[in-house]
Amino acid sequence: MLKKRIVICLDVKDGRTTKGVNFLNNIDIGDPVEMAEKYYRQGVDELVFYDIMASHQGRGPILDLISKVAAKVFIPFCVGGGIGSVEDIRATIAAGAEKVSLNSQAVKNPSIITEGAAIFGKQCIVLGMDAARDSSSPSGYRVFINGGRTKTDLDALEWAKKAVSLGAGEIVLNSIDGDGRKTGYEIPLTKMIAENVSVPVIASGGGGKPEHLAEVLTTGKSDAALIASMVHSGEYTVEKIKKSLAASGVPVRFS
Repeated sequence: MLKKRIVICLDVKDGRTTKGVNFLNNIDIGDPVEMAEKYYRQGVDELVFYDIMASHQGRGPILDLISKVAAKVFIPFCVGGGIGSVEDIRATIAAGAEKVSLNSQAVKNPSIITEGAAIFGKQCIVLGMDAARDSSSPSGYRVFINGGRTKTDLDALEWAKKAVSLGAGEIVLNSIDGDGRKTGYEIPLTKMIAENVSVPVIASGGGGKPEHLAEVLTTGKSDAALIASMVHSGEYTVEKIKKSLAASGVPVRFS
């Protein structure tokens, strides 16, 4: 059985790690380079680094900060935020990232998924998708962009399937409704997407305790669980979470 992955997300604003609830009221919680190294040493499987203001501000990724993080961690490292062209993808990978997450820019210009996959390989191209409950959308969930600020006409399931057909090799699926609340993942959303695409799905938004991860990794059918608040607060370490998952019968990797 394939082992499930634990992924830690560092949301970055103005060069500092930040954390909010439902994409609002963000506060400064530390230096992203120091935090990345700490979680790497704790045994996290992967890191995701999101520049949450890049698309909103209409700029590209902060390459010097990416380089500093990449120099401290030796695990898969994904970067998102402001990546809007093949040149941005190339520069981000050259700075040390193994993968790039395309979210708002992929919605605005879907061909970037295909172009990126053709040049760098599907394994490098991750679809970042922020979705929220919306009963008027066919699947019950609608896609939002620009850090959850802008509602689109895209249905979450339709967009996930289209992005995979265009070349996305993985999906980070974030529930806006659960983001930062630590009350559990959006299981119906995660299960629906995971059962309808052929690529790994990373569940995001709502992880607050190991039981939440166990649920989304089993019932929710996700390949990995992304966490932030529960480790940033110091309440849990990666090792503590993995030991709890293993005790629950969820296969995880110990370094």
